Amino acid sequence: MIKRALISVSDKTGIVELAKSLADKGIEIISTGGTAKTLSDAGLKVINVSDITGFPECLDGRVKTLHPKIHGGLLAIRGNEEHMKQIKELGIEPIDMVIINLYPFKQTILKGNVELEDAIENIDIGGPTMLRAAAKNYQDVVVIVDPADYSKVLDEIAASGDISIETKFKLAYKVFEHTSHYDTLIAKYLRDKLDEDFFPETLSLTFEKVQDLRYGENPHQKAVFYKEVGANTGCLTAAKQLHGKELSYNNINDANGALELLKEFDEPTVIVSKHANPCGAASASTIKDAYVKAYESDPVSAYGGIVALNREVDSATAEEMSKIFYEIIIAPSYTQEALNILEKKKNIRLMQLDNISAKLPADTFDMKKVAGGLLVQNYNNGLFNAEEMRCVTEVKPTDEQMKDLEFAMKIVKHAKSNGVALAKDQQTIGVGPGQTARVTALRIAIDYYGKERTAGSVMASDAFFPFPDCVEIAHESGIKAIIQPGGSIRDQESIDACNKYGIAMVFTGMRHFKH
Repeated sequence: MIKRALISVSDKTGIVELAKSLADKGIEIISTGGTAKTLSDAGLKVINVSDITGFPECLDGRVKTLHPKIHGGLLAIRGNEEHMKQIKELGIEPIDMVIINLYPFKQTILKGNVELEDAIENIDIGGPTMLRAAAKNYQDVVVIVDPADYSKVLDEIAASGDISIETKFKLAYKVFEHTSHYDTLIAKYLRDKLDEDFFPETLSLTFEKVQDLRYGENPHQKAVFYKEVGANTGCLTAAKQLHGKELSYNNINDANGALELLKEFDEPTVIVSKHANPCGAASASTIKDAYVKAYESDPVSAYGGIVALNREVDSATAEEMSKIFYEIIIAPSYTQEALNILEKKKNIRLMQLDNISAKLPADTFDMKKVAGGLLVQNYNNGLFNAEEMRCVTEVKPTDEQMKDLEFAMKIVKHAKSNGVALAKDQQTIGVGPGQTARVTALRIAIDYYGKERTAGSVMASDAFFPFPDCVEIAHESGIKAIIQPGGSIRDQESIDACNKYGIAMVFTGMRHFKH
């Protein structure tokens, strides 16, 4: 039976109504500081914590509830005769319910440009301590940390006069989940303040649920989408869905792949992606021209794909895109005319990401789950190693070829390895991703449209050539310049082959495997 409840909240949503309902059932209300004032102003009888402890709040409110008369009342096991004897001797009364939410640390640090001192002052000490004490003793104490649970608890009390042990257990679990999340946010905030590039000995991660998904990669798999707290505004989690069916697991994964590639470009650029691999990409003076070129790179694979654009979608671009079925279009904005055109297609998902070109911070972790562990690395933010980048052949690339080489390297960087990309005039001519042999990747990139289209193009490889066979095939297909990391023990054989055929080749010194 609940006789005494301690209430101390920073988010006062619904707290007066809850306290009134408890008081109407004869439950005594204990409270602190601002919460006590809110409840008193609402006409409720409130006992101040300092009247229980016999000790005033001090140190600007830093010490309020850290006292044996509070924690003894929470931690005493009611069925333990020795516990009950001790608290009686010490003048401690049991506390049967705790309703607490914590200082708004997350809201404080997400404001941006917050001073360290302000962040520190919003680290709650007494709240988590009481929550954990009550949750540890969940069989005897009802603990509520989430305002969404207020009505559920009241309904159960109204129905049975008490709270079931099953509900108490669930509420206790939510407390430890909440305090763990809270502490992880604090640790991450402080870690980010350190002027060090390091991987901690222990890594705690915290994410918040965005939505349930219909299923995972396949219909028999369950899936959920979580977001990282404080994630960069240019991330997919910040995107707004303007139209269409709910996103699937594959939609989100594929859109993220297209978005990561799009961030490589400042000029008007469009990426068409399928299964997180680029199948078409182009840059141009207008977003419409970039889209047309990207689509024409591979119109067959474009069907049912993802389109990512780094400029506002206007009506002319929307008209072109409306001719094809796409799963998702994601852009920084749309004109109303463009929306009117695209929304006629009920199955397309239209996403808006305001800061779509924002780069990820250099210290952002890139993570991949493996069975029983987690692989963590820095994001692959580079493209070339400026100190090692050099032309290694007798023929040098022209300025236009050099622009296309850089363009092609950006594309292949975001294709599954082994990967090869061909480009001409800032447009992909062919992409060969995800092959176990590099020469096979090149043949795929070339064979899709044939040698007529590849003539005069350039080629980028995500890793070095182990043999000169790729150069031989490049020559047969009319490829005029190659960019690759270099570093093979047979580099000279590839260089000699390029010199034989008059092909320019540039070494970058930076590999771009992607698995």
